[in-house]
Amino acid sequence: MASSLMLLQLLPFLCLHWLIFIASTSSNEIPKPYIVYMGSSSKSNLIIQNGEDVEIAKLNHMQLLSSIIPSEESERLSLIHHYKHAFKGFSAILTDSEASALSGHDHVVSVFPDPVLQLHTTRSWDFLAAAAKPAKNTWFNHKYHKAASDIVIGVIDTGIWPESPSFNDQGMGEIPSRWKGVCMESPDFKKSHCNRKLIGARHCSRASTNKDNSGSSRDPLGHGTHTASTAAGNYVSNAIYFGLAGGTARGGSPFSRIASYKACKEGGCSGAAILQAIDDAIHDGVDIISISIGLSNSEADYMNDPIAIGALHAQQRGVVVICSAGNDGPYPFTVANTAPWLFTVAASTIDRDFQSTVLLGNGKAIKGTAISLSNLSRSKTYPLAYGKAIAVNSTLVSQARSCRLGSIDPKKVAGKILVCIHTDPMDTRGRKIAVAENVEAQGLIFINDDEKIWPTERGILPYAEVGKVAGFRIINYINSNKNPTATILPTVTIPRHRPAPVVAYFSSRGPGLPTENILKPDVAAPGVAVLAAIVPRPDRPGGIPAGEKPATYALRSGTSMACPHVTGAAAFIKSVRRKWTYSMIKSALMTTGTPIFQTPRFSPDLSFFGTKFTRIIATVYDNTGTPLTNSSGNNANPHEMGAGEINPLKALNPGLVFKTTIKDYLRFLCYYGYSRKNIRSMTNTTFNCPKKSSAKLISNINYPSISISKLARQGAIRTVKRTVTNVGSLNATYISMVNAPSGLAVKVFPQKLTFVEGIIKLSFRASFFGKEASSGYNYGSITWSDDQHSVRMMFAVDVE
Repeated sequence: MASSLMLLQLLPFLCLHWLIFIASTSSNEIPKPYIVYMGSSSKSNLIIQNGEDVEIAKLNHMQLLSSIIPSEESERLSLIHHYKHAFKGFSAILTDSEASALSGHDHVVSVFPDPVLQLHTTRSWDFLAAAAKPAKNTWFNHKYHKAASDIVIGVIDTGIWPESPSFNDQGMGEIPSRWKGVCMESPDFKKSHCNRKLIGARHCSRASTNKDNSGSSRDPLGHGTHTASTAAGNYVSNAIYFGLAGGTARGGSPFSRIASYKACKEGGCSGAAILQAIDDAIHDGVDIISISIGLSNSEADYMNDPIAIGALHAQQRGVVVICSAGNDGPYPFTVANTAPWLFTVAASTIDRDFQSTVLLGNGKAIKGTAISLSNLSRSKTYPLAYGKAIAVNSTLVSQARSCRLGSIDPKKVAGKILVCIHTDPMDTRGRKIAVAENVEAQGLIFINDDEKIWPTERGILPYAEVGKVAGFRIINYINSNKNPTATILPTVTIPRHRPAPVVAYFSSRGPGLPTENILKPDVAAPGVAVLAAIVPRPDRPGGIPAGEKPATYALRSGTSMACPHVTGAAAFIKSVRRKWTYSMIKSALMTTGTPIFQTPRFSPDLSFFGTKFTRIIATVYDNTGTPLTNSSGNNANPHEMGAGEINPLKALNPGLVFKTTIKDYLRFLCYYGYSRKNIRSMTNTTFNCPKKSSAKLISNINYPSISISKLARQGAIRTVKRTVTNVGSLNATYISMVNAPSGLAVKVFPQKLTFVEGIIKLSFRASFFGKEASSGYNYGSITWSDDQHSVRMMFAVDVE
């Protein structure tokens, strides 16, 4: 009986042999890794598949491969990865012709080259807590904290360093009985490395080499260790990075469990391995998946994006996926991970800075910023060498000004402090450091021509970064002195720094692609100079100060660091609000950001449908009481910070939430243009698309923010609908308030929402009219307030 069933299941694939004539390997085609995505698993709920189920699935996929790969190339008849839990598919070595032929098969949703995705790389949690009043009510001592031990966070990254104190299981109870994960063994990673804190560790690359250690769950780079400890690291007293940023290290949800899934190595992350990690994590029983990774090409189709594919299936099974926005800022249209079912996080600063002072020979002190382990002191100065003046030859003067590789004469800089001006955004700080080290400079002063400076970790080379105003003073000193000298003092920690938060310069900006009708990023969180656990490498890049042991904690920057802050916050909220779905948690974090100060301002000249309305100024403020800014000092907008800086404590009591359901996501796929057949394959449902489906209707899914692209100025009115769910007082009345830029008319109907016992859901519509608005994106917010809550929804409207 079992054999007959197996043959029946194989029949669709046995009919494919004719494809071999279409897809025969041509002599000029080079086979490469491809991902073959085949939609949802065969059952609507996550199942524990028996061995026969798995073998049948493998046979199906192998039969599919054998029908497309020529017999003389049978060595390619192998599955690199096999997806079998939440979704179906595999990765294999194919030619372009073979992939094209497979893409037309009835059981295949998409076939695409295996992409290489990039990693998006103490005080931060205190800083987030300080936004709550009173500040002493931090969640670290919350009475619900023990409940967080039932929450399992899956971290997909470079692996984990299990010996870190952040992963000790002191105070942890028994592992939840529902957990089905494993601790995969290898020569350098034993089952005993897992405990009641680190309850699972997998490596998702099939190939293994001694060099990249990909066949082990151990983290050779430190990125995965840093992100995991930021999200859910246990309490560690006296964590410090060579005298800087000392304090107690802990994650956002210190009692949550961690499961590590290694899908990355030096050089990037295989998309096929990421899909394998997501599939395994869903099967193992994680509640939240944290991914500080993304495609560099933000225009990629959702069904060619491994994170978007895997996360859609995770959402169908109640698992939220939180992702970094990317580090390609400050340019627009660079934000990564833009699917609406992803929670996308931008990076911001905290109220701590790191000052590296340049002391000139004339006694003037220039304050710079850096995380430099300089061993220089005030007692001795060194000659200054301006790159422009020490070029190898006259043709390379402009390159030498910015210290391009090969443009500096090593004989003229050895033993001196090199001064470079940053003029090319593609020429990174790391390259300047490498140049300085190659020419044996005593130190490096980096002048950022755009004032876009933030503290970056640069090892033992004495280093300071200054803005163009301070840089001009240094250049002027060099030009006006025959023998200019200076020294670079060791970095010191500057507490209570202002202003903060500020959107990080490197944080990727919206609008998002492939569609601008979803507002991305979603929120901002600390991502600059975050102290967390790392791999204690004696050969660490940048070196170790003399007489010191390798650091076990370090300061890192990137949206990679911002992402696990939201992961930890979501785990904390889930531990308190056990019945909330993750879309409710996402809504709560998006609508209760940094405090709002509201001042009514009437606009008597602006009418909508003949009705005057009140304009409300509602601005997100930093710790100076002024509007939150970006790295250029301008007011930040939602394409930079999303809904604003998260406030986890306020998010516990948002009043109202926007529930984004699976049906919303399916409608999104319809509106975007996917076929009913593919949507049904992806979801294993009989879902039918609405009769009217167009890209502009994407704005209408029940998302906690609003984005409208291409609002015509002449007479066009765009109306969107939202439904809110009351999670506050049973009897409550909320009044709407609008903050819109001059010329953009926004009307909310009804203007009042009244909840009574038995009625917890109400809907409203917001209409936008841009006849008088400025061209381009206009930003604002709609805020629903009762006597206890302010529920703020940001909007971005592109008027053309």
